[in-house]
Amino acid sequence: MKKVCLYFALLISVVAFAQKTFDNIKSEKLGTDRRITIGLPASYETNPSKKYPVLYLLDGDYLFDAFSGAINYGVYWDDLPEMIIIGIHQNHDGERYDDSMIDQNVGVPFEKGEEFFEFIGGELLPYIEKKYRTTPFKIIAGHDITASFANFFLYKDRPLFNGYICLSPELAPKMEIRIAEKFAQVKEPFFYYLSAGEGDIKKIKEPIEKLDSNIKIANNPLVNYKYDVFKNATHYTEVLYSIPNALYHIFEVYKPINSAEFKDKIAVLKSGYADYLDNKYNIMSEVLGVDIPVRMNDFKVIEDVILKNNAYDELAKLAEIANVDYPLAMLGEYELGLMHEKMGEPKRASKRYQNASQMQPIGELTKDLMYEKIDEMNTLAKKTK
Repeated sequence: MKKVCLYFALLISVVAFAQKTFDNIKSEKLGTDRRITIGLPASYETNPSKKYPVLYLLDGDYLFDAFSGAINYGVYWDDLPEMIIIGIHQNHDGERYDDSMIDQNVGVPFEKGEEFFEFIGGELLPYIEKKYRTTPFKIIAGHDITASFANFFLYKDRPLFNGYICLSPELAPKMEIRIAEKFAQVKEPFFYYLSAGEGDIKKIKEPIEKLDSNIKIANNPLVNYKYDVFKNATHYTEVLYSIPNALYHIFEVYKPINSAEFKDKIAVLKSGYADYLDNKYNIMSEVLGVDIPVRMNDFKVIEDVILKNNAYDELAKLAEIANVDYPLAMLGEYELGLMHEKMGEPKRASKRYQNASQMQPIGELTKDLMYEKIDEMNTLAKKTK
């Protein structure tokens, strides 16, 4: 039995990392090759038209597998979108320290650090975007000195990345002030995750706390910001606590509607339930670069709340959404039929159900159900003559 379990464990491991490859990028900026690890989503080869967000990992040598495992788990439950992971190797002959070199007086990349900064922005990103199918949404992550280094991309007039994951950053001089000043100027949605361990290194933790305070003072609603301090965690162990929190923070809107979202954001609405659903998926597309049709479970949640609140006219908006995402399915016509039925218009409802019966079934909606609804509406129409 143990041999069977071991076999399946090894098989799962092989499948999970079947898309993990390595590459060496010849860099003019660095004057040498730089090794990277590439993790492609399971659907990359089978869905050739699909594009993916990209997660760039500094300290990719030890952060890659930790992030990859968390993402695979989230994708399995449809809580996280598939994404491309790029891990930058920095463990050869003290590379991470050379890569993170800064001018201590000015607090910006210096010499080899400046070369590495230019390598990422001027060589690595264009290389990945040319070779792979990527969306414009990019995240960068790092730990201690590399987490601090990631923040330098915020100093540009237009930040190079849309999301930053900074795990116990050893902040450069004045960084706790400059980042907050930048956040006050942000003009489009932006994601920033910051973390530390309760038992973190004192000289690292104190500037992080100042940064947190300054960001809160800036209070820009376009900045999606979260700061976690983990109890009983050290500078190194806090990383495993942080990774799932960071990913779920950035991709919060992607998750299917759950009880917490329903209670806190939907149930409190007086109207606009269909608009809420439409906006949720528009944010996924326009901000996160993730295009997926509205999940049927999410659709059903909104339909139920519309019916419960007698907001029957909003079913027309649901029909519009359905006709965009599922143009060949009976969902849109069904919603219009349901709207007319609830508004006391059985003849018009019957017509919509008739249209729906000629289209493709979807979810719980079947041709037999449409025929039942047609008979029900026709009978009701005769009684109300």
